[in-house]
Amino acid sequence: KLEEFLNLKQLKTSLKEAILLDYYTAGFWWAKEMNFSLIQLSGFMDLLNFLLENLSDKHMTLGDNLKELGKAMAGIGGTDSERSGDLDFFSIEQAKAVIDYL
Repeated sequence: KLEEFLNLKQLKTSLKEAILLDYYTAGFWWAKEMNFSLIQLSGFMDLLNFLLENLSDKHMTLGDNLKELGKAMAGIGGTDSERSGDLDFFSIEQAKAVIDYL
């Protein structure tokens, strides 16, 4: 299903496509094993995509990408709704697990 969703047409002959499928499949199964809800699973997959785009399109260094991850995760578990990011559907423990995974 991910192959179809990602529109991978040359999976058997393209190392890049095979790696992309592996990247997203590994992330998906990890999130499923964490028993994430549908919205959490969707948010996690979006985060995987965001970080990969930072590397491939923006050519960010690992350090800069980790800073972006920190910004995206900032405010999780806090009480100030203005500081909370788009990923506030994760608990603090889940956010730590996501960071550890990444």
